[in-house]
Amino acid sequence: MIRNVAVFCASVNGLHPAYRADAEHLGRALATRNIGIIYGGANVGLMQAVAEAALTADGKVIGVIPEVLVDLEVAHHGITELHITSTMHTRKALIGEKADAFIALPGGFGTFEELFEVLAWHTLKLHAKPILLLNTHGFYEKLLTFLDHCVAEGLLKQKNRQLLLVADTVEEALTMLKLDDRRASAGGLD
Repeated sequence: MIRNVAVFCASVNGLHPAYRADAEHLGRALATRNIGIIYGGANVGLMQAVAEAALTADGKVIGVIPEVLVDLEVAHHGITELHITSTMHTRKALIGEKADAFIALPGGFGTFEELFEVLAWHTLKLHAKPILLLNTHGFYEKLLTFLDHCVAEGLLKQKNRQLLLVADTVEEALTMLKLDDRRASAGGLD
């Protein structure tokens, strides 16, 4: 059962309005299903959009942020819980531990790094949690093509490539994670 979803995304909004719109839609959709959100803890960009939308819908939001980013004054102090870690490594470990599934929205190096780390953990059998890419406005098309190229070149096993679920809409993502019709009786974030 998925009670808590880790959301990886950018600390900026990006150029296309659909990125922020989907971040807000996802935050609201998870909150209305009593699914807790675990994210990078920032109060900027798409991270802020997910968190604020969930909070507005009475959702539970846990932020996990390293000290270096708190010092840059980007920590969101209005969320359900804020965990401050000593390093980025401990941040990712705590997010991975608390999450039952992972969703990556559009982002940059940090988002990619988080996404590929949980994929690598899955291939090493360190977890068996679903990992989903929300391909808002086709943002990840070239990455998906590249991953298929890696398979064709014999550098990525097809079974591992298939670990990455891909949805083009929030509704499709919820369906793929079997969250579309479920209304959890108890909230997440235990």
